[in-house]
Amino acid sequence: MSVRRVMGTEVEYGISVPGQPMENPMLASARIVNGYAQTLPGRRAGRAVWDFTEESPLRDARGHSPASARVEREFVLAEQDAGFANVVLSNGARLYVDHAHPEYSTPEVTSPLDLVAADTAGELVMAEAARRVNQASATGAAGRGAGASACITLYKNNTDNKGASYGAHENYLMDRATPFAAVVAGLLPFFVTRQVICGAGRVGIGADGRAAGYQLSQRADFFEAEVGLETTIKRPIVNTRDEPHADPARYRRLHVIIGDANLAQLATYLKVGATSLVLAMIEDGARHGGVAFDDLALADPVGELRAVSRDPSLRHQVRLADGRRLTALALQGEYLDRAIKHTDDRYGRDADPQTMDVLARWESTLTRLAGDPMGLADELDWVAKLRLLRGYRERDRLGWDSPRLQAVDLQYADVRPDKGLYHRLVARGAMKTLLPRATAVAAMTAPPADTRAYFRGECLRRYPSAVVGASWDSVIFDLGAGSLVRVPMPEPRRGTRARVGELLDRCPTAAALVAALRHAAPDAAAPGAVGSAPAPAAPAGLAAPGAEAARPDYPGG
Repeated sequence: MSVRRVMGTEVEYGISVPGQPMENPMLASARIVNGYAQTLPGRRAGRAVWDFTEESPLRDARGHSPASARVEREFVLAEQDAGFANVVLSNGARLYVDHAHPEYSTPEVTSPLDLVAADTAGELVMAEAARRVNQASATGAAGRGAGASACITLYKNNTDNKGASYGAHENYLMDRATPFAAVVAGLLPFFVTRQVICGAGRVGIGADGRAAGYQLSQRADFFEAEVGLETTIKRPIVNTRDEPHADPARYRRLHVIIGDANLAQLATYLKVGATSLVLAMIEDGARHGGVAFDDLALADPVGELRAVSRDPSLRHQVRLADGRRLTALALQGEYLDRAIKHTDDRYGRDADPQTMDVLARWESTLTRLAGDPMGLADELDWVAKLRLLRGYRERDRLGWDSPRLQAVDLQYADVRPDKGLYHRLVARGAMKTLLPRATAVAAMTAPPADTRAYFRGECLRRYPSAVVGASWDSVIFDLGAGSLVRVPMPEPRRGTRARVGELLDRCPTAAALVAALRHAAPDAAAPGAVGSAPAPAAPAGLAAPGAEAARPDYPGG
């Protein structure tokens, strides 16, 4: 049992154009995405687009879809229409417009600490994108003799406090053989209570935030169902989207929509680390028996999700289906105890260091929260924000219904390093981080070395004019004369630097790379055999009748 698995995050950023209330948020978001893409070195703007061929967002893990094929097609086509603001970066990430917000999807990584680096890199990408766009707008306005131009501001948060919420999703690759019912049973109580660690904090109660108060989570008030496929209406605690972006016979991608957008690195680390451990217990239980979570089932998961969020004292007791009552901290402690025991039974002292670190930090965090939560004001978002807000309340005698407190809440999430309150806390040593800034800066351009993101990102860096499309599980090359070649990558742990680094080094062009793939031995340790076949539909905006699909063993066989 380990925290290590293929994982990633997708974060929609809040967007605002102060002084321009009629500004179209989708167009503003497109300016952010395109503004960043157009200044990337070696890239022809708009050349490499996202490949939607294998997208199937309405496939349901329960074996059925509540929507018709027509609705599913309309959903995919709507995303394709946003292809003008949908690019792939040299670090293997995706930057695009989703539901009128700029969204950053990290490349695939294999550990919680790597995901902290990748997720933080997304914050830096967004901050840099806004800086470039605003700088260009100011320069243009000055050249025209106009007044000050409108400044786009981005926030890593989850609600505008006017009734709208936008997501911070997590993705975990799982064993397809694990029954989905076991996944639901294990995750519902865990997701309801993990907000005591990874809540981002919010001023306001209810979807529109009008009721006075402070709560742990930005997202809790927007969930209405226990299990379901939707992500923007009737949001479920456990999402059933079954779109693995990998070999569907082997893998399921658990699409988690319940989390907050965290800035605190420890909160992100524990959020994904603890979740990965719980998934490992669920998988092992399905394979070998043992760990089960039926005794932790909640009587009212949706109601308890909100109740836990609205009690920063952490004293609320959730009601279990068997009639017992436990605090959220105690229920998290049940998961922790089982994870410690299961890790010890499976690995003993041979457990990997990051797994042991997640367990130790999880235990320490729960213990200190049970004593004095404010002692974690330099580690967890909701506590750090609460400390700031209490300072303003005491100094200026403000009630929780004060608009000034909502402004502080928003400013905490501002991605600008000189404006965002989180970043100012970090700068003065009042907020702990797990990684040096240089690590996240490097992750803005360099892909992870141990997943297929390495192949995707390196192809974009080395052959920028030849890559016309990409997705999580393929890269499409234009070799000239209308010849498009797709390299499929259904295995996320292949296409790594160890496996393809030498190959890429000796291929100066995309044509040379494709030729090398075609002539590789099927059972070679590095690239495998490549055959030709009719290509699936080309990505949006590309006409590719008769294109051929390269099917190498090496990134995905």
